[in-house]
Order: sequence, then C-alpha cells, then structure tokens
Amino acid sequence: MELPLVVGVDGSGSAHRALEWALNEAALHRLPLRLVYASRWERYEGVAPARSPARPTEELLADNIVGSAAEYAHERNADVHVSVQVLSDDTVTALLREGRYASALILGSKGRGEFAELLLGSVSLAVASRASCPVIVVRGDKAALAGTHDRVLLGVGDPDQGTQPAQFAFREAEARGCALDAVRAWRCPAHETTDHPLLAGAPELYHEERASALLDKALTDAVGAHPMVHVRRATVEGPPHKVLVRRSAAADLLVVGAQRRHGHLGLQLGRVGHAALHHAECPVAVVPQPG
Repeated sequence: MELPLVVGVDGSGSAHRALEWALNEAALHRLPLRLVYASRWERYEGVAPARSPARPTEELLADNIVGSAAEYAHERNADVHVSVQVLSDDTVTALLREGRYASALILGSKGRGEFAELLLGSVSLAVASRASCPVIVVRGDKAALAGTHDRVLLGVGDPDQGTQPAQFAFREAEARGCALDAVRAWRCPAHETTDHPLLAGAPELYHEERASALLDKALTDAVGAHPMVHVRRATVEGPPHKVLVRRSAAADLLVVGAQRRHGHLGLQLGRVGHAALHHAECPVAVVPQPG
C-alpha cells in the first residue's frame, strides 16, 4: 500500500489553498489524503467554538478545523479517501514525524496568525528544510494553482548528489500528462583564466557544454523510467536561484533538491531552495537527497 499524502491544516486561507491543491494531487496519483492539525493548544485570535467544561477551547477549535476541512474535502472529491489527525504537539515536530510515513507533505506558504508581509511562514520553511520526504509548499498565482500552464519545471543540480528530484518531477509530469522543463543553470566565473586548453578562446562554451553533460547525466534514469514524458532541456547562463524563480512564472510546479546531512539539526536548504520557497510563482516541491 502506498503512503498517503499529508496536508497540514490550521484554518488559514493559505492552508485551505494547500488542501485544494492536495485534493487534486491525491486524485492524480490515486493516493489517500491525511489531514493533520498540530498545536500545543495555543490560543489563536478570532472566534472559537463555545467552551466545554471537559475540553479546552483550543482542542475544540482543532476538532472544528479538521472537521470542516474533511467535510470540504468530501464535498470537493468524494473519491479521495480522507482521514484526519489532531496532535497536541509542536507543529514542526509533528509534521516532521508525519513525514516519515507520507508520500509527501503539503503545506500552505503561511500559517494562521503569521504576518501578512511574510513571504514564507516559519513552519513551512522549517519542515521543507528538514523533512525526510518531499515537501510541497503551495504558493503562486491562480493559473499555477489551477495547473493551466501544463508544465513541470525541474531545477537540475549535481547528479552525483542523487537523482531523486528528477524522478519526482517525471512522476508529476507523467501523472499530469504535461511537459517537463529540465533546466541546468551555469556561470562563467569572471576571474577565470584561459590558460587551460579547454578554456582557451571561449570559456563560456566550455561551461555550457559541461552543464549540458550534467543535465543529460541527471535525466538518464528518469527518461528511461518515464518514456512518455515530453522533456524540454535547457542550459541557461545565470545564477540558478534567479533562473528558476523567473521561469516559475510559466510552470505549475517547480521541483528542486535539498541535500540532507545526517546528524545536522539546523535548516538544510541551499540558496536555490530558499529562494524558490520565498519567491517562486508556483507551488514548490523540495525533494530530499540523502547526504
């Protein structure tokens, strides 16, 4: 039995958009969906359900949130099997634990009570940085959320660090029946000399050809496993984080990798992942690559 998709719900508008997206994702991949609410029963601002002598108001609020989310999910797509779970625990800790038994974690870009001017909420950033499964942060404009661009965008990193992001992107493109844009960015260092025979005359050509070779190497296995996916390969000069954020405006999903270092408890996102989560104009999938 395949592992479910897990979506974090907290009653916020961002979480509702994540739920809508997760329902479509579950239907595409024919996976069950688990709705998770986690909190240490901290009181949120706003109107809460009536007090009960037996249960804290915050616990009743949690039940109300997951109940409403489950009802919406059933009305939206009754074919998706939905379960709910309320956890009295720190949100990040709970979601990271849930991620061990999930195909992917799906989160809104910001949670309830977080400042409107924030580009990305603290929970989404922490979970995407540390989870052991892919994490999809749902953000972007209406076209991207509706999947009308008909393309998945893959940021291709070093293939020697693992091909998990490519495999994930190909599965997404195949399930959606859309094209896959695989992009490898490259740069020609300004301080580089042309003493090396391969760099003489046209150092930028050397770097572009090397980027093309790395792109082919990263995609070989995934192309073989998903021969029906139409792949458009591109090598682009420029900083990778800027190249991908710019191209995300024409994508339904951006897929990037994140190296996981064993024994390291802090945030484990590189510049590309960090920029994508904060600035991409479509949902972003961060796929862990075991370090």
